[in-house]
Amino acid sequence: MLYRKLGKANLNVSILGFGCMRLPILNGSGSGADIFDPNKAINEEEAKKMIQYAIDHGVNYFDTAYPYHSGKSEPLLGKAVKEYRNKIMIATKLPAWLVKEEKDFNKFLDGQMKRLETHYLDVYLLHGLNRWVWPSMLQLKVFEFLNQIQADGRVRHVGFSFHDDIKIFKEIVDSYDWEICQIQYNFFDENYQAGKEGLIYAASKGLGVVVMEPLRGGKLADRVPGEIQTIWESAKKKRTPAEWALRWVWNHPEVSTALSGVSTMGQIMENLRVASEGKPNSLSGKELSIIGQVKQVYRRMLKIVCTGCAYCMPCETGVNIPLNFSLYNDLFMFKDGEINLLRYNEMLSPEQRASACIECGKCEEQCPQHLQIQEQLKVVHRTLFRQKPAEEVDG
Repeated sequence: MLYRKLGKANLNVSILGFGCMRLPILNGSGSGADIFDPNKAINEEEAKKMIQYAIDHGVNYFDTAYPYHSGKSEPLLGKAVKEYRNKIMIATKLPAWLVKEEKDFNKFLDGQMKRLETHYLDVYLLHGLNRWVWPSMLQLKVFEFLNQIQADGRVRHVGFSFHDDIKIFKEIVDSYDWEICQIQYNFFDENYQAGKEGLIYAASKGLGVVVMEPLRGGKLADRVPGEIQTIWESAKKKRTPAEWALRWVWNHPEVSTALSGVSTMGQIMENLRVASEGKPNSLSGKELSIIGQVKQVYRRMLKIVCTGCAYCMPCETGVNIPLNFSLYNDLFMFKDGEINLLRYNEMLSPEQRASACIECGKCEEQCPQHLQIQEQLKVVHRTLFRQKPAEEVDG
């Protein structure tokens, strides 16, 4: 395993971080949307094996958050790392959008520490800061809270995760003596949200930069379209799509660690192998050109720029927004039309389909990608819905 400094926190962090947002689940459909289903349970035995295997092979940074797996991720991680606590760093996040008054800060932190079965947190991040949440944090005197939890020893290092544009990002970076920031960054989203400009800016201020979505929720590694695979295979050095994507992120010296939200033991084993070569500035100009070609092809295919982060969820009427968008994008990107039509029309309940949207607009307020979700849901339904023949409906 290779290690880098986590900015001014001055911690030696493994370049591969373990993201606990997409842990293996029991009786899953394999769609990836199961992680947002509160009725789906984590496969605890398998998840513990994966986490402990990662620790035994050098991973020392584990990232979770209050809402992951409908609140089940933090307790699972706490159980899995109990015997390894002094060997690893636990990072979790304050659900900033749920904080309504000052006392909520301590209520969430103390509850999360109890879930994680720990007396301190190595890293505590304000979760998902954007232009709507940030003003409320300032109004509630969040800086006083951050100073307090470091002084009393409950938290060793503080930072924030981010989903908005570069202007807001710089404003937040400059507002406090942060040690760490977490941003979305991959070869497809190089100039999206904080992007490369934000990466360099944060690093220049001494912040350790934790990268989330290096594989774009797995979409850059799974079911790769033939046109994309042909480009990958044209390279002299043969790599898997996941390896290409991770190596691209680690090629940036400003990146401290990249979080991989693994769901299988095979994924963590592959990521560990790749991490052994993830040195900064190690990709050649030709290799970077190949990645650029892949990016251009993906850009032509993508219809809705949704990463599946699920900040739009839960929908009060039950619409599974990430899954609807995933089925729609997959129809064009991965050319598996029949299976996506089947999933939409037969596997989704009526309230989960795009057509159940009542246009309340709450999802758009929460979307870090600022998508026009209401209009796009209409397009999804028009594209994927197939009316059953009358004789079939009538039985």
